[in-house]
Amino acid sequence: MRFRHKNTEEQQIDISPLIDMVFILLIFFMVSTTFVKDMKLDLERPGAASASRASTKALRVYIDKNSSIFVDGNPVKPWMLQSRIRQLISGSGEGQVLVVVDRNVPSEKLIEVVDQCRLAGAKDVGVATEQEAG
Repeated sequence: MRFRHKNTEEQQIDISPLIDMVFILLIFFMVSTTFVKDMKLDLERPGAASASRASTKALRVYIDKNSSIFVDGNPVKPWMLQSRIRQLISGSGEGQVLVVVDRNVPSEKLIEVVDQCRLAGAKDVGVATEQEAG
C-alpha cells in the first residue's frame, strides 16, 4: 500500500506590495484634495453681472441669513469685528477681505461689516456673488 505524502509547505501570498500601493494611493488623495475655505453655511449669494474671481488669500467674513457674523470659521460679535479683522490682517500681511453674505441680509448689515473691515485697515474689501469661485 502506497501512501502519498502531502506537501506540508503552504503557499503564502506576499501582500506587502498591496499594502504599499494602498498607502501610496492614500497619500496621493490626501495631497491632491483641495481644501475649501468656505464654511458650510446655507447662503444664497447675490448675483452680479460684473463678478470676477476673488483671491484665495483674501480673509473671508461670512454673514448668514440670521445676520450672524463669522470670521475665520468662528462667530464674532459686531462690536468685536474691527479688532478681529485688524488682528488677522496684521498677522497675515494681506489686506484683502471678502465678505460672503446671504442674499436676504439687510443692506445696512452688509454696509456695517464692510465699513468695519475698512476701518480695520483692509485695503481691498469685496462682496462675494454667485459667480465668485476663488
